[in-house]
Amino acid sequence: MESDEWVCDFAFAVDIMQKLNELNTKLQGKGIFAHELYLEVKAFQWKLGLFAKQLNEQKFIHFPLLKTQSVTQESSDNYSSKLMALQKEFIRRFADFKAVEGLFDLLNSPLACDIETTTEELQIELIHLQADNSLKMMFESKPLLEFYASLHSKKFQNLKKFARKMFVLFASTDFLHHEN
Repeated sequence: MESDEWVCDFAFAVDIMQKLNELNTKLQGKGIFAHELYLEVKAFQWKLGLFAKQLNEQKFIHFPLLKTQSVTQESSDNYSSKLMALQKEFIRRFADFKAVEGLFDLLNSPLACDIETTTEELQIELIHLQADNSLKMMFESKPLLEFYASLHSKKFQNLKKFARKMFVLFASTDFLHHEN
């Protein structure tokens, strides 16, 4: 009985370590910007909540090694608790990112943002951006960095300055040399 429990614990540990390693690999990629890091971490936090709920219900779809074992409800509840604790730790450690989530949302979706809730120096430029169908098409067809780099420097001066600030949080700014 004790050896079965140990095997289940080991299977759980291997499965969750695989998920942590996948996240780690995504976070270490080249050319990753702060807003992209935050999206990965945020998605992982949500996954941890889902995994915890499913383990509580003895659903092991996302735990391939654990699924091959006979897991007791007690062990399942224990694994669920561990995942909830891990989720809380992620939330605590990435609280600084949460504080700038609205800015990341604006950077990622300037066409969908609520203009009245954005900073005043961006409002007029965002109105022009949201009203311009050619810019909408450009936003949908280009990578985010390229899109901001291609905006007219005078017409979208504040928006480019905002994007520049957001992009330099953790990465290089190749687009600074690609001014229009």
